[in-house]
This record gives sequence, C-alpha cells and structure tokens, in this order.
Amino acid sequence: MAEEGLFHEVVGLVPQQKCEDGVLFPVVLSPNLKLAKTVKLTEAIKATRSWLDSILHRSGAILFRGFDISSASDFNEVVESSGYEDFSYGVGGAGSRTKVVGRVYTANEAPPDQNIPFHHEMSHAPVFPSKLFFFCEVEPGSGGETCIALSHVIYEKMKQKHPKFVAEMEEKGLVYSRVLGEESDPSSPVGRSWKDTFMTDNKTIAEERAAKLGMKLEWMEGAVRVIIGPKPGFKYDELRNRKIWFNGVVGGLKDKLNDDPSKAVMFSDGKPMPTDVPSDCSKIFDEECIALQWRKGDVLLLDNLAVLHSRRPLITLPRRVLASFCK
Repeated sequence: MAEEGLFHEVVGLVPQQKCEDGVLFPVVLSPNLKLAKTVKLTEAIKATRSWLDSILHRSGAILFRGFDISSASDFNEVVESSGYEDFSYGVGGAGSRTKVVGRVYTANEAPPDQNIPFHHEMSHAPVFPSKLFFFCEVEPGSGGETCIALSHVIYEKMKQKHPKFVAEMEEKGLVYSRVLGEESDPSSPVGRSWKDTFMTDNKTIAEERAAKLGMKLEWMEGAVRVIIGPKPGFKYDELRNRKIWFNGVVGGLKDKLNDDPSKAVMFSDGKPMPTDVPSDCSKIFDEECIALQWRKGDVLLLDNLAVLHSRRPLITLPRRVLASFCK
C-alpha cells in the first residue's frame, strides 16, 4: 500500500498495534528502493499529501525511516513540504525549548535522565497544535524512547478501571496548579520561568497574556502560582467520533518549586483526585503504549488529538531530537 509507489510500507520494523479498521499504529514508511531514482522525503510528501492525511487520520502516527534527512535544515524542509501551517511555540508552553532554524525547535530540554509523562502537546491551552513532527538528529545509544499511545484507548481503559472518577471528571472538570520561578530551572521538565512562559518581565503584561490562555496568576515572593481551569478532562474528537483522554492527570512533576504532585491536579471544586488514579493511569499507559527507539534520520508525524506522547529516561548519551508544531 503506497501511493504512486514512492513509499514502501514496512511491517515489523518497530513495535506496532492494529487499529479497529486494520491499519497499523504507527504506520512505518520507507523509500521505495525499487525506483530508479532516490526518493526524497520532501518530494514524496508533496506528491502524496492527501494520501498521507488519510493514513494519519486512520492511524494517528506515521514514522518515516530510511530517508536522507541529516540536519535541522533538512527537517525544516520536510515540515514545510507537508503544507501544514506553522504553530509557533510561544506564550504558555511549559517545556523549555530553543528555536533551531525556521519552524524547528529542540524537544523538551529537561535533563535526559528524567521521564516526561504522557501528554497531548499544550492540552492546557485554549489553542494547541493539531500535528507534531519529531526528528532524530543524534541517535541515542540506549533509552530515551519516545512512547506513543492512542488517546481514545486510554480513555476507554480508564473508564473501565475508574468509572466513578471519569464520570466526576467529566461533570466537574479539572484545575491545574503550578509554581513558576523568575528564572528557568534546567533541572525540571516543566521548569520554564514565568518570564519565558509569558515572554515578558512585566507582571501586568504577564497577567494579560495569561488571561487570554485561561490562566490566573497568584504572585508569590520570587515566583508565581499559575492556576489553569477548570478545564474538561477529556475532549470529543469530532473527526473520529470518539472521546479522548485530554488531561494532565499523570503530569504532576516534582521540582524545586513544586514538591507535592498531588496538588498539581484537582477537581474544580477543590476535591483531590483519588490517590490511585495517577498510578493506575500510568500503568495503563505502560501497557498500551508503543515505545519507539530512535534511529538517526527518523521523522515522526503525530496527530496531536489522536495520540499522546512521552519520553523515557536516556541511559546512554548523546541524544538529540528536534520538534516542530503545526496548526
């Protein structure tokens, strides 16, 4: 199954799951080596955009492997070839990132030995990217896998495991709370300072920008508490006609300013979540996810509504994965 013969779909190269309609998650596409000329990923994407969109809609994830993509500039050209509009990672993002070139940023710059929990990119914000691109510039020796999971599957599993919690979450919504310092904390996966988060050192401007994102700021000595919500703990994916697990239930991370993850996510009425919910949810993620071990030159395309992603701790340095966000 390869539109115009430019791609060869590979089965068994990485762990995969079979979706309801038989399509695999993720779909793995490599260049068709039977062609007389070398297949360039940018040209193949431009020629098969509609077909790739249909595959992404059905699977939620496409891994392009075996193409000659070696630099951030190459990756930027791939992103541009998709035809998707740029989603600038700016005000409100929690992770520390650095712009590399064009539409390309570093992935989360948290210390490599730390785990980054499963999440939809910018699920806390009123506007979030619909598509995500990732690119492996430097292949890790071991560890550092990017794990992906189908959001509607997680929702259904959690509803089976904790029906009362899911019903209460849907009825009340969730409130998120996190303290941000004046300076970014490179030791934390979500240690972006309030100045970097809101791109200003003016508290009034920060409050105005926070309000546009549905956030409330409570100023503290040398820091600020950011309160988000109440927000629904799920979303309805209208294109696929199903509910998805769109929240930060497992996202409570400890750092220098946030020492109690249980206070990071609560019901909108102030009631804490049951203590076993985050751990049970994490177990379901571990059971249902696909762990992708990066290879140099890999490009991963995710539908941000259909798929959650995470990062496992890196065992052997180095590792360099870049990211790009699309509307």
